[in-house]
Amino acid sequence: MEQALKNRLKFGSMMLVALFSLLWLDYKAQEWTTTSPDGKYPYGIGGIGLCVLLLIIMPIAVAELATLFAAEAVRPRRVIAAVGSGLFIIHAFLTQFHWFKPIAASTLALLVVFIMLGTALRWGMMKKTQDAIHVMAGTVLASLYLGGLSWFFVALRVKHSTYGDGSPKFDGSTMVLLMILLVVKFTDIGAYFGGRTFGKHKLIPWLSPGKTWEGLFFGLLTASLMGALCAPRVSHLTWGKAMIFGAVIGGIGQLGDLLESMMKRDAEVKDSGSLVPGFGGVLDIIDSPLLAAPFAYILFSLF
Repeated sequence: MEQALKNRLKFGSMMLVALFSLLWLDYKAQEWTTTSPDGKYPYGIGGIGLCVLLLIIMPIAVAELATLFAAEAVRPRRVIAAVGSGLFIIHAFLTQFHWFKPIAASTLALLVVFIMLGTALRWGMMKKTQDAIHVMAGTVLASLYLGGLSWFFVALRVKHSTYGDGSPKFDGSTMVLLMILLVVKFTDIGAYFGGRTFGKHKLIPWLSPGKTWEGLFFGLLTASLMGALCAPRVSHLTWGKAMIFGAVIGGIGQLGDLLESMMKRDAEVKDSGSLVPGFGGVLDIIDSPLLAAPFAYILFSLF
């Protein structure tokens, strides 16, 4: 237990430094394009660094998810799922450009068709019909779970909206991403230490024996406080709303963790991989932020 905690602190700190560095570069890239002489991009081009990061880790995440799916003889085509997930990410990145907005909805739907037909054609080229449904379903599910949820994360970064009078309502920024990541991860931290100190009542013992109701309470409290701390750095976000956002996003993040726990129990494995000591695989790291992303997108769109 102590060694696992040491690994979490060590590699968690390393990942935070890497993440902050990448998001700083993402911010600077947007700043450089905003101040371009031609004034072509009034908001700058956002999300470059985020897209690079997601496109790098997506094939690894697809491979880990495919391993979990294999427990039920569901074998998604990994290359097609990785390409499909990457296309979702690129699609979200392109939504910030005016020329792409008129075709954004139709091309998003077309991506799902492309993934399904691409899988069917690949299976047909191998002259196989057995397990075709399993393969197509697994490939589409893997693409939607990883790429579809990542879409909201990137779209949140590049989103710009205004009120009816033209005044700014919400501008995507690196701080918005940091707020989501910090809220989700500090929910884990609050739940871990709160559960170890005060935990008595199991949350869902048959699914995640280590989680307690007391840990969940302290996790959501920590998430709410972290949201309030981030509020001054996010445009048009009050402390009160930030605390509510923090608790909601943190709670959804915990559902994402439980969702992956269900898949891991089905596959009878402890972690989705062993890439990062103390954390497991890529899926073990991104499961909570991924599921929180669409709800964060809705919340920030409505406020």
